[in-house]
Amino acid sequence: MSLTYRQSTLIRGSLPMLRSQGETITSSFYASLLSAHPELHNIFNSANQATGRQPRALLNIILAFAAAPNHTAELIPRLERVCQKHCSLGITPDQYDLLGKYLLRSFGEILGDRYTTELREAWEKAYSLLARMLIGREEQLYRQFGKWTGQRLFRIEDKVAEADDIYSFYLWPVDKTPLPLFTPGQYIGVRIDVPEIGYLQTRQYSLSESPREDYYRISVKRDRGVPSGANGRDIDAAHLKPGLVSNLLISDYNIGDTLSVSHPAGGFGFDSSAAGGMGPLVFLSAGVGATPLMSILNTVLEAPDVQQQISWIHSSRRKPLFEEHIRTVGRRHKNFHSRFWRSVLADQEQRDARSPAWDSVCESMRSEMERVDRSVLGLDHGAAEYFICGPDAFAASVRHFLLEQGVGESRIRVEWFSTGELEAR
Repeated sequence: MSLTYRQSTLIRGSLPMLRSQGETITSSFYASLLSAHPELHNIFNSANQATGRQPRALLNIILAFAAAPNHTAELIPRLERVCQKHCSLGITPDQYDLLGKYLLRSFGEILGDRYTTELREAWEKAYSLLARMLIGREEQLYRQFGKWTGQRLFRIEDKVAEADDIYSFYLWPVDKTPLPLFTPGQYIGVRIDVPEIGYLQTRQYSLSESPREDYYRISVKRDRGVPSGANGRDIDAAHLKPGLVSNLLISDYNIGDTLSVSHPAGGFGFDSSAAGGMGPLVFLSAGVGATPLMSILNTVLEAPDVQQQISWIHSSRRKPLFEEHIRTVGRRHKNFHSRFWRSVLADQEQRDARSPAWDSVCESMRSEMERVDRSVLGLDHGAAEYFICGPDAFAASVRHFLLEQGVGESRIRVEWFSTGELEAR
């Protein structure tokens, strides 16, 4: 089943108006959906709803797919991110039907008389095509999860202060059965009740230790707040919405408490069978973005007789995360290089993709990167691999710098903090 030429033409003709009214569509769509189905509050990320990130990300993907449904190669990485996140949340096929119903209804409200029966049927078909693609991939992932496709109970066996406002939680399965070995760089979903809003909320946290069968480790940063608007302007503290789940985990959950956890997921990662290869590995992180990279690094270091050059480059506003561990690694491995610097950019998690401050963020990060020796960055080695994680502005600017230096896109892997808006720029 595919779109006819006529249907594709009709859809393309409606795209300019739908794109120009994106904010109206997403706010109307989600308001109607959640009013009719309040149970979905337990699934949707309330912070991303408040900032408009999640609705915008969904709409952008749907419009991009509809514009060229037979040429989706460029969309595949974004679609994979969506599928991985959906499986972490436990999304089911019937929920796609609900999303489609209210989304296409909002299209009709915007297009008015232009939303003819013929155009509506074309959009229904386009949405069905996309939904089938996503559902098919998610079914594959659920099969890979095996018996663990829902929530599993874990007990907090240890809680360690790592750096300013960052704590590591050591999670052991209550049922004591061996844990699946995840891909280093993946995340788990942690679901808790949030009394402030009256719903369950799930947040994804990167696993910060190498794979093992007895426990998982996550490292959580206290969230001081995100802008309650979506315009990307600097907002004073009185207008920030502090993080719900991360802050509750840090303030209310301690050793002996239990958490509901979903199966490890995520497309970002490192093939552990390649550990011990010869190409340099370069890890670039900011703030709590060091967490998935630490899982990869520790996995690499567990390989016997590691010979390859490894560089750890980290930006933080205050005390670097895992600093003592990194310095210990440096003393033990002669081919290991580390570089730390202080920067407010490490805390720019919520900088909007359309912010006028974007250019200054990129320029500041470029200046920092230019101070790092080319050999440490592996820029003169055609087989160097780069792993980046941090606030979206940081990750996007570092990626752009590497591309400017001639690094091939296939050698750069990025874990985006949020919905990947900057990835789509």
